[in-house]
Amino acid sequence: MAANVQDVIMLLGDSITQGGFIADGFGQKLSHVYARKLDVLNRGFSGYNTTWTIPVFEQLFAQQHEQQHVPKVRILTIWFGANDACIPPSIQHVPLPEFSSNLRRIIRMVTSPTSAWYSSITKIILITPPPVNTRQRGADLASRDPPRDLDREFEVTHQYAEAVKAVGAREGVPVVDLWTILYEAAGRDEAKLSEFLYDGLHLNEKGYQFVYDDIINTINKHFPELHYDKLQSVFVGHADINFDNPAETLKLRKAVLSDR
Repeated sequence: MAANVQDVIMLLGDSITQGGFIADGFGQKLSHVYARKLDVLNRGFSGYNTTWTIPVFEQLFAQQHEQQHVPKVRILTIWFGANDACIPPSIQHVPLPEFSSNLRRIIRMVTSPTSAWYSSITKIILITPPPVNTRQRGADLASRDPPRDLDREFEVTHQYAEAVKAVGAREGVPVVDLWTILYEAAGRDEAKLSEFLYDGLHLNEKGYQFVYDDIINTINKHFPELHYDKLQSVFVGHADINFDNPAETLKLRKAVLSDR
């Protein structure tokens, strides 16, 4: 029981999600503000694309008949595109139409009442891939042993980011448009993206700050009841403990006061 006392935020994605628990990463910041309210599960898989993620998600997201026995996923972030947008002949490449279809499939696994994984209380947030700094990325790949050719293109990744936005609009799912946020922050200058990317692809602390801020803004706008300031701790604060009979007040309660 002790491991399952809190409902969760699940972060689904590739290496940029997996790396979100670095110092001042977006996952670390979410864990801090949601401490004692919702646990944050990092389900980022380095190198994965949407095609490889579907069978994994089918195993890690509880089916309907299992959901009463495990913590409920209150918020699910879905963050892909950086690997899907690799240019052929990369094995990570997923054609744009298939990428969009894969995203819709993952979303509908959770949102469709006919799905074995349907969860009416799970709120979904999509995140676009960040822009690629091809100069940084090319230099990083060229420095490896053996050297590798550039595997991503700036405008191709932009197309995948736009596809995420289109899927979000079609499915009624809010989108954190990180591609536009970072490109605008860099003054629409690809070279200046190095301020937010440590190797031309993966985010540094400054880049993750934008992700965190916009996730919180999105929650506040679309799911305000799940903002950390609106949730209660699953156990009372120490000032509310009945010191004469502690067990009386130290009873598990739900952080989310009602399901909507």
